Amino acid sequence: MKFLGIDHPAIAAENVEKLAEWYCEVFGYEKVFLHPKPVWILKAPDGTLLEIMPKDDTARPHRTTWTPGWSHVALRVEDIESAMGYLDTFQVKWAGELSQAIGGGKVRNLLDLEGNMLQILQRMP
Repeated sequence: MKFLGIDHPAIAAENVEKLAEWYCEVFGYEKVFLHPKPVWILKAPDGTLLEIMPKDDTARPHRTTWTPGWSHVALRVEDIESAMGYLDTFQVKWAGELSQAIGGGKVRNLLDLEGNMLQILQRMP
C-alpha cells in the first residue's frame, strides 16, 4: 500500500457558485462535477482538483502565512512576472511583495475573491 499524494484541497465559501466561477475565469479551472449541496469539483489545466463547498456559520479567523494549520494553496506558474501582470487585470488583492521562495524560486501572495490566501510560485530549474 502506498499513498499517491494530495487529491484536492477544499475551500469553504460564502458563495460557492461565485467563487467557483472566479477560479475558472482567473486560473483556468474547469467545472467537472456539481453535487446538489452545492459543492463544485474543479479541475486545473494540469489535472489537479479543487473543491469549493459551502461554509458553515463559523467566523473566519484572521490568518497569516504562518498561522498554524493549513495556510495557503500555491499555484505554480512558468513566468511569475507575466502571471502578476495577468492577475493585475482582475484587480486581485496582493498580500505581499514578490520574494524568494523557500526551496528556490520566486513567490507572491494574493487573496481570492473571498479572502483565502493563495500564492503564485515560479520554481527555478
